[in-house]
Amino acid sequence: MADEWWKSAVVYQVYPRSFADASGDGVGDLRGITSRLDHLERLGIDVLWLSPVYASPQADNGYDISDYQAIDPLFGTLDDFDELLAALHARGIKLVMDLVVNHTSDEHAWFQASRSSADDPLRDWYWWRPSREGYAPGDPGAEPTNWESFFSGPAWTLDPATGEYYLHLFDRKQPDLNWENPQVRQAVYAMMRWWLDRGVDGFRMDVINLISKDAALPDGPPTHAGLGDGSPHYMTRPRVHEYLQEMHREVFDGRDAQLLTVGEMPGVTFDQARLFTDPSRRELDMVFQFEHVGLDHGPGGKFDPVPLDLRALKASLGRWQTELGTVGWNSLYWNNHDQPRVVSRFGDDEHWWRESATALATVLHLHRGTPYVYQGEELGMTNAPFAGVEDLRDVESLNYWAQATALGRSSAEVLRGVRAMGRDNARTPVQWDGTEQAGFTTGEPWVAVNPNHTWLNAAAQHDDPASVFHHYRQLIDLRHRLPVVAHGDFTMLHAEHPTAYVYERRHEGARLLVAANLSAETVRLEVAAEWAAGDVVLTNGPSAQVTDGWVELGPWAALVVLVDD
Repeated sequence: MADEWWKSAVVYQVYPRSFADASGDGVGDLRGITSRLDHLERLGIDVLWLSPVYASPQADNGYDISDYQAIDPLFGTLDDFDELLAALHARGIKLVMDLVVNHTSDEHAWFQASRSSADDPLRDWYWWRPSREGYAPGDPGAEPTNWESFFSGPAWTLDPATGEYYLHLFDRKQPDLNWENPQVRQAVYAMMRWWLDRGVDGFRMDVINLISKDAALPDGPPTHAGLGDGSPHYMTRPRVHEYLQEMHREVFDGRDAQLLTVGEMPGVTFDQARLFTDPSRRELDMVFQFEHVGLDHGPGGKFDPVPLDLRALKASLGRWQTELGTVGWNSLYWNNHDQPRVVSRFGDDEHWWRESATALATVLHLHRGTPYVYQGEELGMTNAPFAGVEDLRDVESLNYWAQATALGRSSAEVLRGVRAMGRDNARTPVQWDGTEQAGFTTGEPWVAVNPNHTWLNAAAQHDDPASVFHHYRQLIDLRHRLPVVAHGDFTMLHAEHPTAYVYERRHEGARLLVAANLSAETVRLEVAAEWAAGDVVLTNGPSAQVTDGWVELGPWAALVVLVDD
């Protein structure tokens, strides 16, 4: 891990349920992924991040794990997994597993034992508490604390067998593990070593900064409907650093392989991220933070979207560049399985689809950090036109729909928010070709294919030098070839310009100018005269030009200029 190879690498996330289906049952699977590896090799990625394929009841699409060392039959077998791993390694691509250890499924053997009796040896592997003083179990408001779940409603569920409540920050079928218990930690580390011994190349750790809780479990500040915000008591608590350092010692120390550790961390601050990713502390290689993807959330939260202020986006991404400096390391992303499609969210998928998809890609990939490509992003896949609640599959959106309509919100108003921001947008099947089910399956897909697959698909883009796919290939190639991309410093230019995103990177005599117009109106910006003599190493069209002291950018145009002494 010492050579920091991942600074010049690009990670590609696969959400297996929606990537490719080899069995014809309408759900993506491991053999489907293996069948499409030529696409990933052609794209040029270095690492495949595989979202959960473990055994699971699928209450949260696999993020509720019932057996960490088994593959869910929905996705195949361990033999299928080994075949995928070998095929990736044969192409020089590493495989990173999704590690979900803040919580398990309520169907995991650990939890089944824990709930069986208040005296069971595994009782303390989870968070159990009696009802609030003065309340009988099951009474309204009897939950041990007022914490609200991330998926709406209380974060506590009563288990009738013992008359106590268990904590679940997410769905009620996802009880939180008690990391205060050293037996829990050792069981997790043993499982991680088992996967590394099998040949995987690291872990992306789901909500890993939530594993340390304030053991007193106090109430949080009130929010609504009698619930409260418990995040001050479970988000990046002090012992999380101790746990991650212990994990590093127990799991990763002494291994010669080039491994990768990524911590997904909602609410993480700059100072915390520096601590987590400072190599001398031996915790994580990089963080996965969420500040920039909350900038278009309105007063009503995620499902109340507001127009993005580009100046706020530049301020956020720019601060992460400067605050982490040369010590910490960040993940760069627009999309993942939890976010809507960026070309629909921050771009213009109606009038400037290709231009806005490639401009946004250019801006992101040439920052300091490790870029992530979410499946279909390299094709410019868009949000889906969900007609109603019957089209939705995601537990978060369905819970929000039920809660919001019960409070009197109109169905049309709720649908507008879900259609713009719902996680199902990221989970429609990858669009491989223009056939009936986009080449994803021969059966009926678990969630509908986006109708625009007839023209927006991989087959149409693979050999088109002007395609979104080809632009992503070029961006990945620049990171591989130019040390200034992986290692250069960062200077934001025109920070207050409302529609242009411009910055410089510098490293050992090489200088890179990245300029993009994220609007439909042409812009002309003053830049240093030196750039006119540089090499234009990438554009997304002829409307991007640099002249003596100026850069001119047509609608959604992007330009990358290199000066190398």
